[in-house]
Amino acid sequence: MHLRVDDEARVPHQAAAAEGRGGHLVAIVTGASRGIGRYIADALEDAGYTVERGSSAVAPITDRASLTSWVEGIVARHGRVDVLVNDAGVIDAEVDLFASDPEEWWHVQEVNVLGAYLMTWLVAPHMIASGGGRIVNLNSGAALRPGAVASGYNASKTALSRITGSTHVVGWDRGIRAFDLMPGVVYTDMTAGMAVHAGRTDWTDPADVTDLVLALVSGRLDAWSGRFLRAGLSTVADLQVRAAPGLGPEERTLVLAHGAHDPMHSAPPPRGGQHAQVAADSHVTVALLADA
Repeated sequence: MHLRVDDEARVPHQAAAAEGRGGHLVAIVTGASRGIGRYIADALEDAGYTVERGSSAVAPITDRASLTSWVEGIVARHGRVDVLVNDAGVIDAEVDLFASDPEEWWHVQEVNVLGAYLMTWLVAPHMIASGGGRIVNLNSGAALRPGAVASGYNASKTALSRITGSTHVVGWDRGIRAFDLMPGVVYTDMTAGMAVHAGRTDWTDPADVTDLVLALVSGRLDAWSGRFLRAGLSTVADLQVRAAPGLGPEERTLVLAHGAHDPMHSAPPPRGGQHAQVAADSHVTVALLADA
């Protein structure tokens, strides 16, 4: 199938996501048994998608064989995958790096990084075969800064942003769009039990997250592929207006900040796709709220 794009190099939704065998678009959501993943899965179902909900009971997110079998079964049932939402994630204890448990710290990388990588690696060929698709990775403001506590979580979310960027760079010309979605601080079992959120009253409305997800998977925000978006900061219409004149190659990407006279400033960044996920020899850092 040859990919059809419009005049702005976007993949029209009907081209990238023709109906599956059951007459519906097909979405996979990992970590869908509770929390943000459940909100997103419910919203996609309400919007008419056939949703396959991942959980540790369905297929452990770090188990390549189980995930492979699960994805193959989904494709056998529905004939395609149009949307992947990588939501499955865990956080390590709220202690500093020196007091952290190495096994727990590494487990966070396995779930938050390896899991998203494996799902992307498994689903992308099926998306490409059917003309394209959209991948939403649930990221966090923790990706943008080092962590005084729960350092494993911060490290994992920074790594996740590189998976998103690489997916964008190699996927753009093949019809795949990928996004880093920062959900803000939604009240869930995980956030409710965190000391850092004790006493918090300004929780992010889950509807802000699901509205943004629905806009991303619809193709209305394809110009933001390879970039961070934060639920609750802007309306979908605002994001469309902002993108209309064209986004800068480094806008809402995670890159290295340095002084004007730093010799690294002269090193050219790699290019790829609509824009490259700029490597660590760039000169601007992402500007987003720290909460996520």
